[in-house]
Amino acid sequence: MNWVVEPFQAGFQIRALLGGLLAALMSSFVGVWLVLRGMSFFGDAFVHGVVPGIAAAVLFGFSPYLGAALAAIVMVSLMELVYRTTSLKEDTAIGLLFVGMMALGVVVISRADSFQGSLTAILFGDALGVSWADIQMQLLFVIGVGVVSLLLYRPLMALSFSPDKAEALGMRPQLTHWLLLMMIAAAVIGSFQAVGTLLVLGLLIGPAATAALITRTVPRMILASLIIGVVSVTVGLIFSYHLGTAAGASMALVAIVGFFLVLLIRELTGAIHRRRRSATFAKQGAS
Repeated sequence: MNWVVEPFQAGFQIRALLGGLLAALMSSFVGVWLVLRGMSFFGDAFVHGVVPGIAAAVLFGFSPYLGAALAAIVMVSLMELVYRTTSLKEDTAIGLLFVGMMALGVVVISRADSFQGSLTAILFGDALGVSWADIQMQLLFVIGVGVVSLLLYRPLMALSFSPDKAEALGMRPQLTHWLLLMMIAAAVIGSFQAVGTLLVLGLLIGPAATAALITRTVPRMILASLIIGVVSVTVGLIFSYHLGTAAGASMALVAIVGFFLVLLIRELTGAIHRRRRSATFAKQGAS
């Protein structure tokens, strides 16, 4: 028991846990819709897209949350511009901006005196450096994302399974899509301090994808995703403390490893069940 409690005895460790849990809550709410709509690649690009804004904030000394928000707006606007004004498919626009925004972020932060330290903090976060002010800001993001998720539950459900039906029902799928993009941006912006911009995708996709393996309805998928996200953060911080590994990377890795463990267990269970059923049918046929 002491092995579990020991990592959370100091104040900065408690703040790291709270920051990670809030990041998991936001990411789980949004991640379910990313998985259901097949937008994981978009989510990855979006995570990279906020890097230039955060880098500019570090370099010029203004709020990284503001920088990330401005970069997210630029990212979405450029994506829409490429998609609307060319014959290229959406994944091409995403791929171009994926690399371009990431490269721009590295170029901007390379102007800083502490280039290596600043870049590492932006990309991989600083969970153990989360302050109470950061947690208060995260809490606002969690409340915002949670409220919007509840209000948009039916439109997002319809959009995920049939955009045409959503439009026929008067649910304005284009507006719902844009509001979902805002939720993704809020989750990324509210989580980068705890787990970093690159690793936040692990909490966005991992718990939701795992929940999709073990649930059959969207409400249960959301609940399972929240629980898995919380467990991933807690277990990741425990392993990080005892093994001396990076906290943000450990949390994200636990979420991804958890998916493959559940997948392996499901496949093994299914294989055993199929073998038993075949043996039963063989006995019935012999008799």
